[in-house]
Amino acid sequence: MTSTPHPTSPPGPLHGLVVVDLTRALAGPHAAMMLGDLGAEVIKVEHPDGGDDTRGWGPPFVEPEGAARESTYFLCANRNKKSVTLDLKDDADKHALTELLTRADVLMENFRPGVLDRLGFSHRELERLNPRLVVLSISGFGHDGPEAARAGYDQIAQGEAGLMSVTGPGPNDLQRVGVPIADLLAGMYGAFGVVAALQERERTGRGQVVRSSLLAAVVGVHAFQGTKWTVAGQIGEATGNHHPSICPYGLFDTADGAVQIAVGSEGLWHRFCAGFGIDPANPGLETNPDRVANQKRVNELVQSVFSLYSTDELLEKLDRIGVPAGRIRSIREVYEWEQTRSQGLLIGVDHDTLGHIELPGPPLRFFDADGSERTRRSHSAPPVLGADNALVDALRVRS
Repeated sequence: MTSTPHPTSPPGPLHGLVVVDLTRALAGPHAAMMLGDLGAEVIKVEHPDGGDDTRGWGPPFVEPEGAARESTYFLCANRNKKSVTLDLKDDADKHALTELLTRADVLMENFRPGVLDRLGFSHRELERLNPRLVVLSISGFGHDGPEAARAGYDQIAQGEAGLMSVTGPGPNDLQRVGVPIADLLAGMYGAFGVVAALQERERTGRGQVVRSSLLAAVVGVHAFQGTKWTVAGQIGEATGNHHPSICPYGLFDTADGAVQIAVGSEGLWHRFCAGFGIDPANPGLETNPDRVANQKRVNELVQSVFSLYSTDELLEKLDRIGVPAGRIRSIREVYEWEQTRSQGLLIGVDHDTLGHIELPGPPLRFFDADGSERTRRSHSAPPVLGADNALVDALRVRS
């Protein structure tokens, strides 16, 4: 079972690896898609009755004439995969999965802890079937500990793992991140762990189990908010669009819109002051700790200056004096932006029922030392349910 790359497209660094994807929703599918983007053959196993939960998440749906509707949510996490349908409570289908696993390099699952065991695929049984198999298990709150049995959904994890406590206009108006960031991070950490385990398999000849969770993924990106508590004993709070440790750093209104700036060093601060006629030696402005302590005053000063400029005028001036800055783009504007397209972040694929569509593209590019690009350029569309059942039809054994 090997994937066949487009003849004009590099196959990707994981070409030749076979991934069996039992996951659904977003964390696991995102992890599997990352491996598929890198050239692995990803076989997505879905229940015959409706498939992955996200096939029903919407609106928006796209409903081609004469075909089943397609969820744009499902389309975001399942490119470069094949879809087969198996009912794991059916003996013949369970046998087909067993046969797949004996030939696979990676198994991904995000059942609640214990469910895979009850289906007859405990980690010991998987090791017996295929000692080289790398298994990724993603859970909500971890596979052990007092709350291991809890189901994990992104927004719940954002709250439980502290992310919402530092997100929003202020401590009394907490908000979630605008994308399912706990799911996405868990998928990214999971894919990273799988690649590490595959590298170790090159030395040992044996697979292993990689575990992550939505809780672990969010705690893993606490960054300065984590050490602010663990080392300094201070609890971070939501501070809106201004950085709690760097000033000025954040969102400011212009005469016709808004601009963000990042004055992340004293050198940048002096450039900024020179460009806008501010005396950096004024009391409360001398150092970054001084400015953070007087953030309200500093932000009001910056705002009074920025309100005199249009967005385009201000961005041109900030660029000229060398201060990092940017505008706020809508999602539409991001995908229409030539810089986005230049990075391969929008790809065209041919879908079985929707025809030619564009999708967000993989975020990695690969190059030879001479600068020649080796990035995979040909991608497959997210599959319709059961599109590749021929892969498992011959593996079923009927009694």
